[in-house]
Amino acid sequence: MTWLTQQDIPMGGKIPVGDAAAAVFIWLQDNGALAFDAISVAMEGLIDGVLWVLQTPNPLIVIAVLVALTWGLQRNWKTCLFVALGFLFILNQGYWEETTESLTLVLAACVVCMGIGVPIGIAAAHRPRLYAAMRPVLDLMQTLPPFVYLIPAIIFFGIGMVPGLMATVIFVVPAPIRLTHLGISSTPQPLLEAAQAFGGTPSQTLWKVELPYALPQIMAGLNQTIMLSLSMVVIAALVGADGLGVPVVRALNRVDTALGFESGFIIVVVAIILDRMLKMERKS
Repeated sequence: MTWLTQQDIPMGGKIPVGDAAAAVFIWLQDNGALAFDAISVAMEGLIDGVLWVLQTPNPLIVIAVLVALTWGLQRNWKTCLFVALGFLFILNQGYWEETTESLTLVLAACVVCMGIGVPIGIAAAHRPRLYAAMRPVLDLMQTLPPFVYLIPAIIFFGIGMVPGLMATVIFVVPAPIRLTHLGISSTPQPLLEAAQAFGGTPSQTLWKVELPYALPQIMAGLNQTIMLSLSMVVIAALVGADGLGVPVVRALNRVDTALGFESGFIIVVVAIILDRMLKMERKS
């Protein structure tokens, strides 16, 4: 057993974790080209569509629509004022284009992550064994350094927004799965029994009891999806994704303190704006 404590492990004794992962990626690249091309085309279409919506109109029109959306969600004029001032500050600093590109990455990640995470979370809440089997995988997805996801993303999707989006989705999707599972599984038993007593089918119970009760948790999952997606903006810039991560990386390469703080502060402003827009609390 002395070979386990040696710094230089003999070639025959080392467990080939890295080699096994590389073999899997090579096999997927050789046999899944059509699937990855289809995913790439779909993601590019989603990204181009969101980017067109955000960049084609005048920025003031986009800001007005976002403020109106905030009013519809929050019904709070102070929050609307904060959102308006935040976006106007971004426009004043000259980061509107980069902000819309980052918002595109975030919104696309939200669509994909919530579309995958919410159904899986519901299924896991109704099947405890499924969630028990999924938990180690979710732990691995959240704890593995995000930079590691960039390697297969580049292999399968090349350089650009798509690999940044896919790496973001892999890192972020456990959050909506976990919070949706928490919301559905924490539905009070008396509510479920009342629905069954009134003859509710499982689908009716889900739509009329469980999902309304779990909505704050699901919205918290959306909030976490947005925050985690923003945390990937700089990392995604390393594989060619446009957005606010680009000036941060440029500032790092130049050791430019002013540019780094300026672009980093804009990311913070965007994060706070989105958090205030989507904040939801359970009403007593």
